[in-house]
Amino acid sequence: MPALLPNLRTVHRRLAALGLAGALTVPLGLAAPASASGPARSEAAPRPSTATGDSVANPVLTGPIARTTPVGDPAHGYPFLATDVDLKAAGYVEQEFFVSGTATGYATPGTGTATAVSMGNPYSTRIVVRRPVKARTFNGVVIAEWYNVSNQWDQEVDWFQSHEHLLREGYAWVGVSAQRAGVHSATGLKAWSPARYGALDVTAGGTINDDSLSYDIFSQAVKAVRSPAGADPLGELPPPRYVIATGHSQSAGRLANYYNGVQPLANVLDAVVLHGGGGPLRTDLATPVFRINSEGDVSSGILSAAARAQADSAVLTSWEVAGASHGDWKLIRDYGPLRKRDIGTYPGGYPGEPQTCTLPSLSRIPQHMVQNAVYDHTVAWVAHGVRPPAAPKIQMTNTTPPAVARDGLGVALGGIRLAQQEAPLRVNSGSNTGPGFCFLDGSSVPLADARLAELYPTVRSYADEVVGTTLADVEAGYIPRSFTRDPAWYSDIRDLIGEYAAAGRIAGPVASSLEDRLRHAERAGLAGDAPPAIAHLRQLAERADRHVEDDAARAGVLRVTEALIALLAEARKAEHKGR
Repeated sequence: MPALLPNLRTVHRRLAALGLAGALTVPLGLAAPASASGPARSEAAPRPSTATGDSVANPVLTGPIARTTPVGDPAHGYPFLATDVDLKAAGYVEQEFFVSGTATGYATPGTGTATAVSMGNPYSTRIVVRRPVKARTFNGVVIAEWYNVSNQWDQEVDWFQSHEHLLREGYAWVGVSAQRAGVHSATGLKAWSPARYGALDVTAGGTINDDSLSYDIFSQAVKAVRSPAGADPLGELPPPRYVIATGHSQSAGRLANYYNGVQPLANVLDAVVLHGGGGPLRTDLATPVFRINSEGDVSSGILSAAARAQADSAVLTSWEVAGASHGDWKLIRDYGPLRKRDIGTYPGGYPGEPQTCTLPSLSRIPQHMVQNAVYDHTVAWVAHGVRPPAAPKIQMTNTTPPAVARDGLGVALGGIRLAQQEAPLRVNSGSNTGPGFCFLDGSSVPLADARLAELYPTVRSYADEVVGTTLADVEAGYIPRSFTRDPAWYSDIRDLIGEYAAAGRIAGPVASSLEDRLRHAERAGLAGDAPPAIAHLRQLAERADRHVEDDAARAGVLRVTEALIALLAEARKAEHKGR
């Protein structure tokens, strides 16, 4: 098997051609931003927050609420969708608190400032907190997620997408139950566990069912994090420097309304991230807002034409990720086991479940890597006034109505292009058809062996494309510098080995041997220890080269393995250069 190191001259020529050689990279935590040529300058002090929240009532917090049963027990004496992530190993803890007070109901008229329609409405809800245990590992930033209730229960989409990065970088995360459906529906919190959640109420005793209280409830939950009355949701941590709100899909829509109408009154947030939707935004506020949308959001109309037409400004940045879908492979894989545990069913598209969409569902473009960069850029924006880099939009056709423009493979053109889109092994798309949420889940269709051989006549030709594209994305600031520590690189290899084994193209014992090496590589790689990760991956490649008899399957495993080896080697070089 030939040694596979990327052709660095090819990579550097590609970066220069894209004009990205000197672009800003993603600043981490609260350190001052750095250029591509040097490390972050931690001596630059972050700016103080201007989000006072003075006009927001301070609610009463109770908790942390004790767990009365083990997680998974049918009595449900634990937080709904309690995480299965090993928080202890990451130095984190998960706690739940009840929040109570009186809320104002707001009407939010488009891009205008909200008006109060009712006042003094009693409420009680809950927040879930996942935070560092020790102050020294807290980066000072809280990500406050507005729970998505499209399924009629609370779902923390942005946590599922970015939790690995949030844990690694020291963010605290707070999920806020603000809406009626999440608390009061037939599958909401009160029905799920009457003993735990029976006293919760966000409808003023059933008199207000239009979610007009949700905006002030969210404001008060954030206020409780910033300056708690009663229990402190951050425990022994210092008060946060910044709170960034985030929400996906319907929650992005709620947060867009909040941004336009309530933030001018509340001034309790430092920034807002809208993921997968949200309507037109006013641009006369000082609060930064960052949109991130998938190809599926653009093609389905989840992102309206009016919202998409808004140009970037001093307070608005918009990114679009080609090939990505509204609900994707990572979300469903991470969320599925918890939904099965607490609701009783897997979501559509979950591996092993019946596939109901026209095409194999769920794009495998790892948009979450871009979302990770969005959070880091947003911190740099509020802490140092550094605006995020601009990004190209997904290209559209001139037809009526316009559609996503595609190449001969069916791969979307334009937008932020990750390696999985630029060097495709599968045709990933934001579009699909079929029942239920198929139109949101996108699709992922493997390319035939013959087509792959034509596109990548050698393993090295594929690895060079992956390295060139990924390094360009890092230089542009579209993914974090720590990209090699993302588990998607390893799960992609694992999935491919599993697919070949299920099809009888890799013998079971051989597949087990390859997966064993991959487990060791992943453990080292996710810890940031590149040399042993590379060594284990090379052993994987050598075993595949010797023992996988199917030529195309062998080439498939070698492509993805050697590409990751090359990425780890390049990242290690960059790390040493930056010291």
